[in-house]
Amino acid sequence: MENRNWLLLLHQIPPKPGYFRAKVLRRLAQVGALPVKNSAYLLPDTEDALEDFAWICQEIGKEGGTAWLYRAEVLAGMSSDEIESAFRELHRTGYESLIQQGRALLQEAELTPDEHLAASRRLSRRNEELRRIDFFECPQRREMEQLMNEIEKQSHGREGHAGRPERVQPGRIWVTRKGVRVDRIASAWLIRRFIDAESVFRFVEGGTYSHQPQEIRFDMFEGEFTHQGESCTFEVLISDYNLRGDGALVAVSEIVHDIDLKDGRYQRAETTGLARLIDGLCSQTLIDELRVDRGALIFDSLYRGFC
Repeated sequence: MENRNWLLLLHQIPPKPGYFRAKVLRRLAQVGALPVKNSAYLLPDTEDALEDFAWICQEIGKEGGTAWLYRAEVLAGMSSDEIESAFRELHRTGYESLIQQGRALLQEAELTPDEHLAASRRLSRRNEELRRIDFFECPQRREMEQLMNEIEKQSHGREGHAGRPERVQPGRIWVTRKGVRVDRIASAWLIRRFIDAESVFRFVEGGTYSHQPQEIRFDMFEGEFTHQGESCTFEVLISDYNLRGDGALVAVSEIVHDIDLKDGRYQRAETTGLARLIDGLCSQTLIDELRVDRGALIFDSLYRGFC
């Protein structure tokens, strides 16, 4: 096979702030970059990949690090065929995990229609995210596509699957991790204000929590609603419940995004002030229920300010 061109990113990341290295690694994984050496990553030479790597380089520079971006043709070491195989292997375990979840969903008979829909859409989102960065068609991809078709047919066979309702059945139990901060406080406000006015919140230890079928998880591992790609939980909830037509909510979501993800995407003037308010609120109390209740007053006022 004729050698193709690749984009090669090299970086040096400062030790502080501590969260930044993890953020860069997470972002590299999100764009599908292949690690080839310590601090060296490859992507196929495409316009989208160039934009992704350029953004990462810019963010590294803002935090005092250094990044280099090259366009290169492999001359020694791995061939292009071997690199493509490495990309396929990179995503194999991701597809295998989704396939296992999909098979379990097909066999699950006790879920309500709403629960089945939430689980199938969550699985579909994760599959689409993986497909987007599966540049060379991992062999497990076709099996996952067939599985998603079966799940879709099963969903159409259940009652109440015309689409995600704008409101869920009231009084559901919504579960999130203890120690809520901006994304979870904002998400709790959004749930109670626009999705489930009678919602009940539980705050749990993420490492020991055991999920119950009647509970809806948000902003936690394997939650029905949690970070997806470059979106925080608040943004995912707005999108999944078809609330993006509310311009005031979108404005709030942009502020929450920048505080939570710290990527400075939207640069709204209100961001610093809200971040200070949430920091002050969290320093006043360790009780999550109080953080959510008091945070609701803050987000009500912010929302009204944009109406």
